Amino acid sequence: MTYEYAAQAIVDVGTPAEVLFDHLDDQASLGSHMQKPSMMMLGGSMSYEFDEAKGRAVGSLIKMRGSILGLVLSVEEVIVERQPPRRKVWETRGRPNLLVIGGYRMGFEISASGAASRLRVFIDYGYPATIAGKLLGPCLARSTHAGA
Repeated sequence: MTYEYAAQAIVDVGTPAEVLFDHLDDQASLGSHMQKPSMMMLGGSMSYEFDEAKGRAVGSLIKMRGSILGLVLSVEEVIVERQPPRRKVWETRGRPNLLVIGGYRMGFEISASGAASRLRVFIDYGYPATIAGKLLGPCLARSTHAGA
């Protein structure tokens, strides 16, 4: 699938690649910020549902559901690449019901450098097909990754 927009961030981390990959490979930990009400979630939150592999295998499914300002949100992700300790990629499956972005492909790459690592986190995405998404997406999606 082709996406209209992309963002990335690159950072050096004082952690070996294997340790960093293991931490980022834990999808529940990675998305923990969305499981609690926050300003980013406009007071809402998302809950996760994992399959047996818990996002740690190609083909593994992750489902998220929640609400923001009374609107029900949902998205399904599938792991499409997993190459420990170097790379992991997941993407939406079906049509996500989100406010700021629509379908996306997201992941990370780790380059080892001795006891440290360089981490690149990326997302390719489109805006939601809804009217609200077409209005909110361009304003809020860009503000969340400004400077990326």
